[in-house]
Amino acid sequence: MVTNCYPLKMQNKIQIFENQPVRAIWDEDREEWYFSIVDVVGVLTDSVNPTDYLKKLRKRDVLLGDYLGTNCPQVDMKTETGKNRKTLAGNTKDLLRIIQSIPSPKAEPFKIWLASVGSERISETIDPELSIDRAIQNYRRLGYSENWINQRIKSIEVRKSLTDEWDKSGVQRGDEYAELTDLMSKTWSGMTTREYKKFKDLKKENLRDNMTNTELVLNMLAEVAATDISIERQPVGFAESATVAEEGAKAAKVAREQIEKSTGKSAISPMNAKSGMTIGKQENKKLKKQ
Repeated sequence: MVTNCYPLKMQNKIQIFENQPVRAIWDEDREEWYFSIVDVVGVLTDSVNPTDYLKKLRKRDVLLGDYLGTNCPQVDMKTETGKNRKTLAGNTKDLLRIIQSIPSPKAEPFKIWLASVGSERISETIDPELSIDRAIQNYRRLGYSENWINQRIKSIEVRKSLTDEWDKSGVQRGDEYAELTDLMSKTWSGMTTREYKKFKDLKKENLRDNMTNTELVLNMLAEVAATDISIERQPVGFAESATVAEEGAKAAKVAREQIEKSTGKSAISPMNAKSGMTIGKQENKKLKKQ
């Protein structure tokens, strides 16, 4: 039984090793790839039934079986039919442990391949412009306005500054990140992240990718304020960071209430990317006329 089962903030992707597909997802919080273990076993063994091979391997190698059950999560990955299924997945360290138990002439080439797959994300960590440029192109392809794209890219930078502060204070990536994010969202918008997504009729879509310009700016204000306060106070641990996060979000709440008082309407919109893209294009037309 897998004991470490949790949702990842995912970017699904098919990686190719020697013309064989390996399903993979990128975990944004942990900043690492997770690979389908059964796909990796298939690649290393050329087995016609890698699922069965893995079951027998876990029974034969008890230590490996215990390791997989303790360290490797079940995550949603697409099957050949296009449906999402819970799949045992492992990061680079986990795969290296598996390779130890599978005698395969492909072991060394696969290790080299693993390093090359990781290098793309490592490069983006060193040079954020690589990932930002890719994001800009993706948003343009989806039809977002240039004004919105500029705000969204800025929000990525702001979020990174805040999470750097959380890291320094000892906040744990994953659940504690999510709790602080929910706290800030609830404070300034009146909704947790899940409630906010439901309000916008979203399921697995990224909430920030479905925010209006005003919502993005308010969310950034909350995170910028929290970052500035954190830099001054140097909080230690989750509890102190939560206090700082809430104070930062209150600044955005005040701004939201002032906007709503001045405009006479809610600053929080139910619009999502599907409806928002039309508005984005209209904004571009207005800018051209001006």
